Formats: sequence, C-alpha cells, structure tokens
Amino acid sequence: MSKQGKKYIKIREKLATANITNWKSALEFVCKNNPAKFDESVDADVILGIDAAKGEQTVRGSVLLPHGTGKKMRVVVFAKGEYEEQAKKAGADHVGVEDLIEKIEAGWSDFDAAVATPDLMAAVGRVAKFLGPRGLLPNKKVGTVTFDVASIVSDLKKGRVSFRNDKTGVLHAPFGKVSFGSDKLIENLASLVKAVKSSKPATSKGKFIRKITISSTMGIGLSINPDEIVAE
Repeated sequence: MSKQGKKYIKIREKLATANITNWKSALEFVCKNNPAKFDESVDADVILGIDAAKGEQTVRGSVLLPHGTGKKMRVVVFAKGEYEEQAKKAGADHVGVEDLIEKIEAGWSDFDAAVATPDLMAAVGRVAKFLGPRGLLPNKKVGTVTFDVASIVSDLKKGRVSFRNDKTGVLHAPFGKVSFGSDKLIENLASLVKAVKSSKPATSKGKFIRKITISSTMGIGLSINPDEIVAE
C-alpha cells in the first residue's frame, strides 16, 4: 500500500474541521487545498443509477463548458475537399484521411479528440480498434461525426468535454483547473451535471444521478449532493 504524502495528510486534517455546507463550499475547499505544485485538473466522478451491462442504458454525450477545461486540445479531423479546408481554418491540428489512418495504424495517438465527416466513417473503421479503447473514435452522439466540422473543431478547442459511463456505471469527467477558482468551476460543474442529466436513458428507473465526488488530480475526493446542483 502506498504511503500518503505529508501534504495530503495535512489536507485531510483540514477537511475534518472544514465548514463545508454545500457543493459550492466543497469546490472552494478543493481550490484552496491542492497538494501538487502544478495546476491540477478538477474532476467529477458521477455514480449513475443505471445497469451498465445493458447497452440501451449507456450514458454518453458532450457539453461545451462555459470556461473550458484549461487544457489545450489537439484535434484531428478525417475529412477531404471543402471539409478539409474548413477544418484547417477552424484550427484542427491534423487533417486528412489515408495519411492519418496509416499514422494511427503505426501507433501514433498524439491527439485528444478526433472528428470525421459521415462519408468517411467506413474508412475510419480501420482504426476503430486503436481509437475505441482510448475514447477517441468519432461518434455521432457526441457530435464528432458531422459535416459541420468547423463548429465542432471550434467547440473542442474552446473546451467541449465528452463523457461516457464505464462498465461499473460511473462517469468520469474533467471540468476545469484549480487555477480557475471556485466561481468558474461552479458554473462548469453545473453545466456538466445538466448535460449528464439530459442524457438519462429512457429505460433507467429511479434516481439517476446517485452521487458525485469531486477532486483535484492529487487531492482528496469530496462527496457532494447532486440534488443541490440539479435544483439550481
């Protein structure tokens, strides 16, 4: 078992006496108490009321966070002709078809998001086994399979976040950096939770968002009441 660092232990001691009364004060605590020297990401783990074994209950979607993620997104686009030019003008880092597919087949994955026009998805299928496990395969449900490549590239660069539950029914998503401060993180988290709620499968019964835990990359996880966020 790994030992907890002195900074982590000190934060845990602060938490024991902290006056955390709601989800907003929890975010304030996270911002003020992060152990790393770098600008940590702030993430949410959302426990969902779904049967993850049932495909029809998969929760998947995306949301453009008001203040972005604080991360510089590297975007590749599978497109040709006029759509290739639109993607380049929108700021895509790499655009192409066969050349990109060959690079990925050779092991290249130096990017954070992939977009494709619908007519090229059959070709992109050749690298599905490489992109799928990494969550990088273009998907219509999250808006990354589209002819409107300029808009989605722009959104991804601004901070559009994709989310999908794992096999245990938990959804993991980043929603900013510690340096954002609590006010911006509050708005980002509210937008994320609203998007997740709107993605509730029709066959999911009972309470949909059961629990949310927030934490910085190296910090302590704090449980917050999802009902407080949904109610606002």
